[in-house]
Amino acid sequence: MSGTFSEWFWWDRLWLPGNLTWADLEDNDEFISAKPSHLYVTVPLALIFLVVRYLFERLIATPVAAFLGVTEKTRRKVEHNAILERSFTTNTKNPGQAEIDGLSKKCSWSSMKVERWFRRRRNQDRPGVLKKFREASWRLAFYLGSFISGIIALHDKPWFYDLRKIWIGYPKQSLLDSQYWYYVLVISFYLSLVLSITFDVKRKDFREQIIHHWATLTLLAFSWCGNYIRIGTIVLLIHDASDILLESAKIFNYAKWERFCNGIFVVFAFVFMVTRIIFFPFWIIHCTWVYPNEHYVPFFGYYFFNAVLVILLLLHIFWWCLILRMVKKFLFGSLLTEDERSDNEEDEGEDEDGETLSTEGKDGHVKVTNGGREGGVAKRH
Repeated sequence: MSGTFSEWFWWDRLWLPGNLTWADLEDNDEFISAKPSHLYVTVPLALIFLVVRYLFERLIATPVAAFLGVTEKTRRKVEHNAILERSFTTNTKNPGQAEIDGLSKKCSWSSMKVERWFRRRRNQDRPGVLKKFREASWRLAFYLGSFISGIIALHDKPWFYDLRKIWIGYPKQSLLDSQYWYYVLVISFYLSLVLSITFDVKRKDFREQIIHHWATLTLLAFSWCGNYIRIGTIVLLIHDASDILLESAKIFNYAKWERFCNGIFVVFAFVFMVTRIIFFPFWIIHCTWVYPNEHYVPFFGYYFFNAVLVILLLLHIFWWCLILRMVKKFLFGSLLTEDERSDNEEDEGEDEDGETLSTEGKDGHVKVTNGGREGGVAKRH
């Protein structure tokens, strides 16, 4: 059974143009092909990345955070209440008014006190700014290194300047050492992100991030096995260009260096638009969709590879819409102090008999009261 599946999975017609077989891609003195077995090393390397990340975040990112003045906000721990905790973990983290009234009766607490308990309990589960800073610093370090490696690997290649040359001799294009290490390190990095995704900061686009990581890994693995490595390296390079700026903007945002954050974000938005909304579909996908037809008849691998690129393009468009929302805030005078994708911390308020208390409804409005008297309504952005 396993032998039959393997034969079907590696069927020549799925991976190669009609006039070629795997036998045509066997190594010789002048040609080295990319083999699936080359990627086995990415699993232990992904684990090594996790160890390196742990050390980086504590030995480098944490001192840098202290230097930039990044500090954790002191959070109040919620009062232990078995009834509310059970409702929080098994029912809902954002109860409606009817549920709050029911829990209020069960606990013999006021509705306002129950609301405040849920706000504080939600905040307890949210990652602190230091955790976010460490994560952004680690990604910035990798993306910067990856971008520099990509430039080194591609700057002297003729197909980097003329995309038509990517397909000359395809698929019998010899694997270069620079391509091997570039691919292996990037695959290992994204695999480490998948392994750590349950521990990383969860944002509003958590599902899209999972899709992106798996689409990226699928694209890289398939492009490796199908020898789409030339175009794959260029795709990686244009993604790293905007990722560097995004993580830099996050770092300055967490450090509350607002002018630096705003300036970098404007540059990021422009680079993202140029590389992912313009260059990616009109140059990269055009290159993979049109130019191959000049060399061979389309086959399954051709359609599958382009389908994954289109999935990435749809994710780019989704993120571009979020970026435009932030650009709109910036143009109308708002400081970019929040990430549209972030699950931002709520105001916890003071005790019922305190001077100030803020509550938040489902519509996102925050009501500020003083001694029980409503003092105003503000919209949370």
